[in-house]
Amino acid sequence: MFDFLEGYDVLGAFWMTVKLTALSALGSLVWGTLLAGMRVSPVPLMRGFGAVYVNIVRNIPLTVIIVFCSLGLADVFGVTMGAPDDFDVQGFRLAVLGLTGYTAAFVCEALRSGINTVPMGQAEAARAIGLNFSQTLRLIVLPQAFRAVIGPLANVLIALTKNTTVAASIGVAEAALLMKSMIENEAQTLLIGAVFAFGFVVLTLPTGLILGWLSKRLAVKR
Repeated sequence: MFDFLEGYDVLGAFWMTVKLTALSALGSLVWGTLLAGMRVSPVPLMRGFGAVYVNIVRNIPLTVIIVFCSLGLADVFGVTMGAPDDFDVQGFRLAVLGLTGYTAAFVCEALRSGINTVPMGQAEAARAIGLNFSQTLRLIVLPQAFRAVIGPLANVLIALTKNTTVAASIGVAEAALLMKSMIENEAQTLLIGAVFAFGFVVLTLPTGLILGWLSKRLAVKR
C-alpha cells in the first residue's frame, strides 16, 4: 500500500522541517523578546521602532518575506549567510532568517500581552528599591510574563511548524517540497497527502499538549 514511499527520504524531509522549526523558534524567541522590551520601553525611539516593525512584518505575507530573503538579500545584495558556494545551506539559512523575522513579531505581541498582566505595583516597587528599567524588565516582569503566555507561545510555535512549508518556495528540501515532488511523480495523491498530514500532526500535537500542560502547571496565581 505504501510502496510508493520507496526511494523518497520522507524522514529526512521531516528532519529538515524540525531543524527549520527549532532554529527559527530559538531565533524568534530571542528577537521577539527584544522587540517586546522595545514596545514597553520608556525611550520613544525604541517604542516607535518596535511598533513599526511589528505592524509592518505582521501584515506582509510570509511567502513574500521568504522570497525576499532569497532573491533580495542573496541575489541583489549578495548576502550568502556564510555559504557562498553551497546553495542548499544558503537557502536553509535564509529560510531560517525569514521565518525568524516573521515569527518574532507574533512572539513580541504574545509577550507584550503577558507583560500587561503583571501588576504595575511590582514595577513601581522595583523602581523604589533602585532597579532601572532593564533590571525591572529582566528580573521582575519577563519571568512572570513568560509564565503567563506559554499557551499563546505554543500556538505561535505550532504555526511556525506549519509555516516552514513556505521554505519550499526557495528550494529548501523540507517536507512540503518532497510532497510536491512525490505528487508530480506518483499516482497516490490521497495517500501522499495523508502521509504528510500525519507527519505534521505528529510534530504539532505533542507540542500543543506538552506546552498546554506547562501553561497550567506554571500559571502565575493572582
